[in-house]
Amino acid sequence: MILLIIIRNIFLGFLSWLIPFGFSFFFYDRNGELLISYNLFKSIMLVFSSVDGCYLLYRHFKILGNHYILNGFITGFSWFAINIIMDTIFLIPMMKTTFTNYFVEIGIRDTVILVMSITIGYLLEHKQLGTKKINHTKVL
Repeated sequence: MILLIIIRNIFLGFLSWLIPFGFSFFFYDRNGELLISYNLFKSIMLVFSSVDGCYLLYRHFKILGNHYILNGFITGFSWFAINIIMDTIFLIPMMKTTFTNYFVEIGIRDTVILVMSITIGYLLEHKQLGTKKINHTKVL
């Protein structure tokens, strides 16, 4: 079961990169020119990626039975790493930019994945414990 969760985590993390990457091509012409303003493109991609990420996180957490906060951290960090690695392999060469410029313009937004994953884990942990009080210093 643990191996299945690890494989699923990596696969869904890869999809969290691939789906928005593929979607972004709808906004470019055949010459690689952006068809809309750059700011509008960034906004659309942020919203689309957030919805995509939430759905994929829902699919991932659906099979977990406990340790939601821990899994939130593990999933968030692994998906963040997958997105940065894939962008480094594919997006940075396409943009003809440096890693620093990429991270300032795009990569830092991937921290949303980490925040959403930890938040979902935290909420599910609270739900699982019901009305019991949680000692926050022991949880984190």
